[in-house]
Amino acid sequence: MKMVKSKIIIAIAVLVSISVGTNLRAQKLNVLKVKTVSDLHSFFQFTGNDVMLIAGHRGGVLKGFPENSIPALAEILKHTPAFFEIDPRLTKDSVIVLMHDATLDRTTTGKGKLSDYTYSELKALKLKDGFGNVTEFVIPTLSEVIIWARGKTILNLDHKDVPLKMTADLIRKHRADAFVMVTVHSQAEARFYLDDNKDRMFSAFIRTKKDFEGYEKAGIPFSQMIAYIGPQVKPENRELYELLNKKGTMCMISAASSYDKLKIEEERKASYISILKDGASILESDYPIDAAAAIQKDIKQSSPKKEFFGRQ
Repeated sequence: MKMVKSKIIIAIAVLVSISVGTNLRAQKLNVLKVKTVSDLHSFFQFTGNDVMLIAGHRGGVLKGFPENSIPALAEILKHTPAFFEIDPRLTKDSVIVLMHDATLDRTTTGKGKLSDYTYSELKALKLKDGFGNVTEFVIPTLSEVIIWARGKTILNLDHKDVPLKMTADLIRKHRADAFVMVTVHSQAEARFYLDDNKDRMFSAFIRTKKDFEGYEKAGIPFSQMIAYIGPQVKPENRELYELLNKKGTMCMISAASSYDKLKIEEERKASYISILKDGASILESDYPIDAAAAIQKDIKQSSPKKEFFGRQ
């Protein structure tokens, strides 16, 4: 009888072990191994022998997972390494949370302006996914997302209504300059952040030669930025690629407002490949999993940049 009980216990232990092991494997994430500010600058440096990088716009659009939420970021990292553009906004009581819209209606069970609610009131709301389905998830604070992202990915903070100083102070509070960068819409914004921290990493809007010359004249280091050059493949991109790549700057095309809107999946995939072939170094999309899958067979397999990619 004792032997039978012993065998049963061992069998249960094995089953539990298999179950736990399977669960852990299922939860493994594709991560970006960026530990220092120097790593961050190197990761985004254009070398001419780079893996095309994938960026999730507002995190990403996934059924069951709301944009600008930790669950969405985690789900995407199960499928592909990526960094994420996210949208900080201020509550009525000055807590920085993630929300793209100024209003709550589209992405939550609430209504009206986000800025009319305290953070405590917002915690009672549920987030919706990109298809309007109510989920179990709640609005995260930027601090929560920064804490979660450390060792996993890079966050690119867009500028909505949060004062630049509040953003800079929060990054400093979390000692997160190695994996948190800021989107700037002007040379003045870049200069503020650079004066605050000379090592700051930017995502800058440089859509014309005039924009490029403005950043050059302002003395903003091109070695510390990626350049958003627009939403489409077009002949004018060639000049920007040449100017920016010579400075060691990667160029990003965002499909979020253009090719992601195509209704036919094969057309979307073809557009992602066209962005790669056009010469962009970074592809931003509402559908980062699909974008990564579309370009997989066409990306370089021997780039030294692969040292930054891992599993966790």
